[in-house]
Order: sequence, then C-alpha cells, then structure tokens
Amino acid sequence: MRRTPHTRHLPPVCLTVTVACLLSACAWGGEEGGGAAPPDAPRGVTVQAGSATSVHVMWNRSTGRAEIDGYEVYRGATRVKRVPAAQHMVDITGLKPSATYTFSVRARDADGNLSADSKKLTVTTPAAVAADSTAPSRPRTLRAEAEGGHAATLSWGASKDNRSVASYEIYQGTTKIHSVGGGTTDTLITGLRPGRTYTFSVKARDAADNFSPASPSARVTTSGSKDSGRGTAPAGLRATTHRKDGAYYIDLSWEPPRTGGSVTEYQIHLDGESATSLVFGGTVPQGRMKHSFYVGKKPGETHRVRLRAKLPDGTWGAFSARRTVTTR
Repeated sequence: MRRTPHTRHLPPVCLTVTVACLLSACAWGGEEGGGAAPPDAPRGVTVQAGSATSVHVMWNRSTGRAEIDGYEVYRGATRVKRVPAAQHMVDITGLKPSATYTFSVRARDADGNLSADSKKLTVTTPAAVAADSTAPSRPRTLRAEAEGGHAATLSWGASKDNRSVASYEIYQGTTKIHSVGGGTTDTLITGLRPGRTYTFSVKARDAADNFSPASPSARVTTSGSKDSGRGTAPAGLRATTHRKDGAYYIDLSWEPPRTGGSVTEYQIHLDGESATSLVFGGTVPQGRMKHSFYVGKKPGETHRVRLRAKLPDGTWGAFSARRTVTTR
C-alpha cells in the first residue's frame, strides 16, 4: 500500500539538480526537452472472473496532460487487447479453467507513447464444469436509484444455479457496461449525465458461460444537478486524534462506498483544503478502512476533516460527512 505523505506543515525543500547536456539535444536551434511526457498509468484496475474461460478487466480513464488515444491490456507480458480511449473495460476470453492469470493496463497517446503499467492484478478462473447446459435463473426485482447527477445504484435479487453463479453482467440498454462477482447483488454505475433517463438490466452467468434471461429492466433519471450523490460518499466517518513523539495525528475510519469493486484512491480534506491522498497500489483492504496522518505539534487546535473516493469512471464521489476534532 502506498500512501502519499502529508505536506501541509513541512518546510520548503531546496533541491539541487545537475543536468547533463548532450550536444545533439542542446545545440543552438535544437529541440528542447525529450519529447512529450508519456500518459499516466491507468488507476482503479479491477479484474473479475466471468466464467471458467473469461475475465472482465476494468480501469479508470487516465488523467494528466497527455491526450489518450487508447489502452492496451496485458496478460503477464503479452498484450492481449487494444481498445479506443472511450473504452475502459474489456472481456478477455479463451482462458483455461482453474488457471491463475495476471493482468495490467497501459495507456497510449496519439504518438504511440505508452504509460507505465497499471498495478498488476491476479485472478483465478473457476473450475470447468462438465456438460453443464443449465442457465442460472433470472435475477429478480432489479432496482435503480439515482445518486446525484452522475451515478446510480443498482440492486437485484440473487439468481440460482445448479452449481453456482460466477458473475452478474450489467447492461445499459443492449450494451454490457459492467460485471461483478457472483456473490454481489448491488453495484454503483458512474459516468452518467445529469438530467438523463437510463434503462438497465442484469444477467447472471455461470462458469460454463450459460447466461440467464435478463432481469426486469429498471429505469432511473439522474438529478439535474452536478452533485455526485450521497451514495457515492464514504459512510460512517469517525475521527479522533493521538499524540506520538511530540506530534499530533488525526485517525480516521470509514466504510467505503459500494461501487461493485475496490476503491483504490481517497482524497482527504482538512479545514477546507486538500491535505493528503491515500492510494492503494496493491491489494485493497476489505471492510472498514483506517488511516492516520500528521497535523502538527500544537495542542488544542481544532480541525475539520472529510474525505471522498475516486469512483470507477475516474471521477470523485461525494464527500463524507464532516467531522471536527481537537488535538489533545
């Protein structure tokens, strides 16, 4: 897990930089710099086994100054898919049952420059099932609730299968837009537009690639505002302080928003300003989250703190409730 250090109270640092100038790069009239910087590596990558022979890979859109032309998906060191910039998910098929694979994603700009690898995620496909032609039952009672202007929460009744449900596939109209594990019956759909009406449905899928009939469709209209909705906010935020070696720290704990996947990045605001970021570079802890960060050395100081999560589409969710703490 990588945590971005807090910098609000640190003194300025002076860095001395030594630059080696090559004649070919620094000659009079030559080009300055080494060309455009490559795109940032995609974040928020998730990998979900869809069946015994397929997985679903998703990621957040890359940010930064580089204009993204597309993404490349790798299985180990082998590129297995190239997709356009507007696409942030893909199904990888033709895999072996009961096999373990590692996937990563790289962003590509218009000049062909590639980002560094995203975090590498490992997934194991389910075991093969012999002569299984029985599809799961239809998911029941699909419900959709708008979460502000850009997101909606979907929930449905679990399907039944003669063996087990491997995954649920979420559709917007006739287009698959998401996938969650067979033990999950709700998810957060992001990247929607304010004041629009959307129609969703869900299908269950088993390890033998049998699909259920689609659930009853559910329609939802996002609010006309640009807020992210309370359902995208971390819940149950608690804040306390402790003192160690003459310094004070704020201790936070909270429940992640239910996005249908792991939240890999949070932004913490202190006294109305961005104070620090919490980024998970490996496996994201499950359940209630905890984080501590430095705030200074003076006792009796009162601070207001809140945080928000980066959603699957790369946008920031709503802020949690604000908590007030005093160093003591």
